[in-house]
Amino acid sequence: MLYSLSGVCSKMAAGYEFLSPGFILFYGGIIAILGIYAIVWQQILKKMPLVTAYANKAVTVVWGVIWGIVIFHEKISAGKVISMLLVMAGIVLFSYADVQDGSAADGKDSESGSMNK
Repeated sequence: MLYSLSGVCSKMAAGYEFLSPGFILFYGGIIAILGIYAIVWQQILKKMPLVTAYANKAVTVVWGVIWGIVIFHEKISAGKVISMLLVMAGIVLFSYADVQDGSAADGKDSESGSMNK
């Protein structure tokens, strides 16, 4: 969710003239959000296998559609709904496979059995 907010700020900044106070405010918001995101992402990678973390990052697409509807009053098409459902199904299936494999639950690499660092 946090990463998707940088896209919201980016679209808001695009509505202002370059270097105007509004542009600087939203552009500063982008930098702040991405800075916080970078720190949070590193913490996530400490706790979760890289493959699982990147698979779950795909939910950003869903948040983008939600922000488009809620903030920018964009219309949602059937194709977007189907696409969001496919993304969510993929994330659920991938996460379920990780749980079945046991690699997500204990932080171990399934091939070598060593702890991720």
